[in-house]
Amino acid sequence: MTDPKTPAARPANPRFSSGPCAKIPTFSLDLLADAPLGRSHRAAVGKAKLARAIELTRDVLCVPADYRIGIVPASDTGAVEMAMWSLLGERAVEMLAWESFGEGWVTDAVKQLKLDAIVRKAPYGQIVDLAEVDFDRDVVFTWNGTTSGVRVPSGEAIPADRAGLTICDATSAAFAMDLPWEKLDVVTFSWQKVLGGEAAHGMLILSPRAVERLESYTPPWPMPKIFRLTKGGKLIEGIFKGETINTPSMLAVEDYLAALDWAQSIGGLPALIARADANAQVVHDFTAANDWIANLADDPATASTTSVCLRFTDPRITDGAAFAKAVGKRLEGEGAAFDIGAYRDAPPGLRIWCGSTVETADVKALMPWIDWAYRAEIAAQLATA
Repeated sequence: MTDPKTPAARPANPRFSSGPCAKIPTFSLDLLADAPLGRSHRAAVGKAKLARAIELTRDVLCVPADYRIGIVPASDTGAVEMAMWSLLGERAVEMLAWESFGEGWVTDAVKQLKLDAIVRKAPYGQIVDLAEVDFDRDVVFTWNGTTSGVRVPSGEAIPADRAGLTICDATSAAFAMDLPWEKLDVVTFSWQKVLGGEAAHGMLILSPRAVERLESYTPPWPMPKIFRLTKGGKLIEGIFKGETINTPSMLAVEDYLAALDWAQSIGGLPALIARADANAQVVHDFTAANDWIANLADDPATASTTSVCLRFTDPRITDGAAFAKAVGKRLEGEGAAFDIGAYRDAPPGLRIWCGSTVETADVKALMPWIDWAYRAEIAAQLATA
């Protein structure tokens, strides 16, 4: 078997990492020139920037007016754990997991908070049967499995008259998928995902029901300062007006504002969703046309449109992990794709970020390169067999 010919064109932007993700197409350092560096985030200029970030987040995501939006430390992880430590324990809990980060939230609930939770898990490529979930309990889940390439198809299974709270890690879904706000009481995400912002900052969005829980329930465990959302039984409103718990990077805030401005300029949430859908469709069409590669998601209805995970199905591949690593190395070496190996805990394969900041032309240009890398690696494997 001869080595295949390399494709003629490369993606203009080979950054397909699932986090941190590709910057907005119009990004340049000049966009950050107005960052109030060396100023206090508590000064008027700092507060104004943080408040604008919250306001634009509401506008772009179409968050209801009575939901609170806060900027919190420690990325999406900090936001999820802040919600869990502050809200859980008032009633029975169900933990849903279909990928590594969901597994992490299970560990927090069961081993750290010592909750007697019902745990429902699904293997990589699947999600749990949402019809079996009792939403009169508090339910914690990821909307989109960043490491498994599967997502909740809709909020249909979540009843409007639920008694429990829904706590949703939406970090690789927000800005690229239609989130049913009336079905979600807590939503978290990080800047580094769909809008390609810089790391370390998280967003915490609370429904009125979640606020009511915060003000009426005191958890039985010690609450670290960084997690405290109430004082004297009342919500600390400043957190949701830009008065952050710890010092944020104003450079990262400026970067997030630039991304939000870009999102508005292209048509807001509908345009962002359309871009991710178009990108993912390119990959789905590619897998449909080639019998040696497949989407990790078993059901097309639950296949992610952001973190698209693929597995190699060629029976000649004897070591899936080594093969996938070699394919990724070839792609990176050619400057065709960076950081597209499957997550370390996931089945061996590729993971291609198709979020809203990625250009569809780049995804299209990548597909022939994946074909080339696969064929080159198969040829190398056969040559040494």
